[in-house]
Amino acid sequence: MRRRDFIGGLGCAVIAQWPRAALAQNAGAPVVGIVSSLSTSDTAKRVASVLQGMADTGFISGRNVIVEERVASGHYEALPPLAAEFVNRRVNVIVALAPPAAFAAKALTSSIPIAFIGAFDPVKAGLVPSLNRPGGNVTGVTFLSASLGAKRLELAREIVPAASDVGLMINPKNADGQEELRDVQTTAAAMGLTLHVSEVSDQDGLRRAFDGFKRDALKVVLISPDPFLQQEHDQLETFAAQNKLPMITSYEESVRANGLISYGADRSEAARVLGTYVGRILKGATPGDLPVVQPTKVSLLINLRTAKALGVAIPATVVARADEVIE
Repeated sequence: MRRRDFIGGLGCAVIAQWPRAALAQNAGAPVVGIVSSLSTSDTAKRVASVLQGMADTGFISGRNVIVEERVASGHYEALPPLAAEFVNRRVNVIVALAPPAAFAAKALTSSIPIAFIGAFDPVKAGLVPSLNRPGGNVTGVTFLSASLGAKRLELAREIVPAASDVGLMINPKNADGQEELRDVQTTAAAMGLTLHVSEVSDQDGLRRAFDGFKRDALKVVLISPDPFLQQEHDQLETFAAQNKLPMITSYEESVRANGLISYGADRSEAARVLGTYVGRILKGATPGDLPVVQPTKVSLLINLRTAKALGVAIPATVVARADEVIE
């Protein structure tokens, strides 16, 4: 089987950003390779922000820098060969969109600069030894969304105060899930709640999770930040609608696509900041000297149309705290 066929069979996509003639004209330009474990649509949104950040530092894709993308669409097993392609070509910078892509790239090179973005704690996960002085060839942006799992649990208690059992869907293959699990377990115990954990990394796991939610008659579920779970938001929202089950996530896009509530960082702004780091590295900065950036703004989005459809009465105090309300 040809390698291209193998990648295509895993649901990956290779996205060209410029015509072949432009590549020839910019043969001496630096090359930035983007490896994404997100879906194609989510990758496109993040890449647009990364390119804006790069432009802010003077690097325009197709003009004085070449940018290539490799997208795994939640198929983590495809990430090592995708990252290896850029490592073998000795690109100038590897941009890793989401933690699985970052770990795949780091495992393959200790010399090519890697700029990552993710919703995890990169120190706890072992990606960098320090946020202030990451050292080595890795730096990036973390919005620590997984550490906000406890806050999402508190939101769940506010919107469904009678619930004594709460579900948590995580991907065991993603460091974000394990981090959120620890925080939510601690908070659930302190609040006297019983936590039902569903590990989901593929379609079979998703079906088992749905069966478990029905069996346990759960009243509210938290969705851990994860590329695979995000790309399955249509199935999650359909299940939620059919079973009148409130779900709380970290992804704004889910709420704008009929999800109920999201609580997390502004991913577009975080990706733009990542782009400025890519530009600084291209200008000669050492990744290990660039502190891992932690965006401070956290947004709460609520879709009141979805709340009405689910039969959930969002307290006025929660609505008043929202940064955006969809009515």
